[in-house]
Amino acid sequence: MSTKIDETITFECETGNYHTFCPISCVSWLYQKIEDSFFLVVGTKTCGYFLQNALGVMIFAEPRYAMAELEEGDISAHLNDYEELKTLCIRIRKDRDPSVIIWIGTCTTEIIKMDLEGMAPKLEYEIGVPILVARANGLDYAFTQGEDTVLAVMAHRCPEQEFPIGESKETKTKTKLLPFPLLKENKLVEYANHPPLVIFGSLPSNLVSQLDTELRRQFIKVSGWLPAQRYADLPSLGDGVYVCGVNPFLSRTATTLIRRKKCELIVAPFPIGPDGTRAWIERICPVFGIEAQSLEEREERIWESLKDYLDLVRGKSVFFMGDNLLEISLARFLIRCGMIVYEIGIPYMDKRYQAAELALLKDTCIRMCIPIPRIVEKPDNSNQIRRMRELQPDLAITGMAHANPLGARGIGTKWSVEFTFAQIHGFANARDVLELVTRPLRRNENLDNLDRTTLVRNNNEFYTSTPMY
Repeated sequence: MSTKIDETITFECETGNYHTFCPISCVSWLYQKIEDSFFLVVGTKTCGYFLQNALGVMIFAEPRYAMAELEEGDISAHLNDYEELKTLCIRIRKDRDPSVIIWIGTCTTEIIKMDLEGMAPKLEYEIGVPILVARANGLDYAFTQGEDTVLAVMAHRCPEQEFPIGESKETKTKTKLLPFPLLKENKLVEYANHPPLVIFGSLPSNLVSQLDTELRRQFIKVSGWLPAQRYADLPSLGDGVYVCGVNPFLSRTATTLIRRKKCELIVAPFPIGPDGTRAWIERICPVFGIEAQSLEEREERIWESLKDYLDLVRGKSVFFMGDNLLEISLARFLIRCGMIVYEIGIPYMDKRYQAAELALLKDTCIRMCIPIPRIVEKPDNSNQIRRMRELQPDLAITGMAHANPLGARGIGTKWSVEFTFAQIHGFANARDVLELVTRPLRRNENLDNLDRTTLVRNNNEFYTSTPMY
């Protein structure tokens, strides 16, 4: 008996508030990624408290970020902002000697119209250290867009790509194998002679190496990453350079690379899960006239290694409340694992940048013979909770604010922010994604034979405890 599946994706838009972290939290992973950088957050005491608590790093640990705290005199224009920032930056240069200082503008700098972009070039000339200005403030939709803002600004500082004189566009795209001096299994690895490829998105060094290796197996050489580990190693960009993203929240960076740097964007699904990683590579290869090899077998081996996790999640239901813009990719992967996704809430949806991911989501639902979940942009949390009360999902992937209340009502929860900081990209890390997803499911199964009001066994063989509130 065949079942007719609705093959259209339904988009809805509500007018809910954005229950998410502040985008200045991007400092927490970017200062570790760009090793010779220093981040200076220009904001109020509230911003400082947030960074202190969210990042969990004490001041005496001397991290490579700091607060330029605005006081009443700054807000009322009684103090000279330029001189104040100059004093701080000179101290930073003396104490840390960074290759680049990145100013992070907050909500307050927007409200009082603080001209950070006007002050930065003059101060950069005076102290001899590059200064970038990124407006990563709470006016964004999701906290992950802080990275998007920083990378978009950093793209303007990337050097221009230069091709040899007389090289035509046909020459640049013609495939020719060139030897690469790396011996592996007594065989010389070869690269195709293809245009430069730059990958954008901040990932830990080991994930960068993994994705570089996956593309090397297809004879594709990655010319550089944005951001690079060191500011001096920023990749060359320009006409004839192809770029591809690894995270779905980098639409502003993609737009900057296309419009300002004249790069060619490869619109691909994102390398999250075995299916996404395979689709990401398969979308890149044809651009350079290369036929992808052995990806189907590699994906099948990964799925086989995940069998113990797949048995746990198959048939379980999940509800995405929306927090970090990774929801579409994660939902697609979990559907492929056999889960049922009731709803995908997402704070902001760029349909052009995520076009390939949406297409893969649709194909995955058809393949798994399940209805395509509706996508709700800017969801209203009150409406979502009413829908969850009716649907009773096994798992809700949500922000921290709603995790405990939902858990108290018998719904397993997982903080969406954990997927932001976990290593979830590439073939090898699919297991980490399922470990995060199955942890609350396993915990609930272990509590099935316990009374939730007393937390003792139903047969009362131990003792009766008082209820926990």
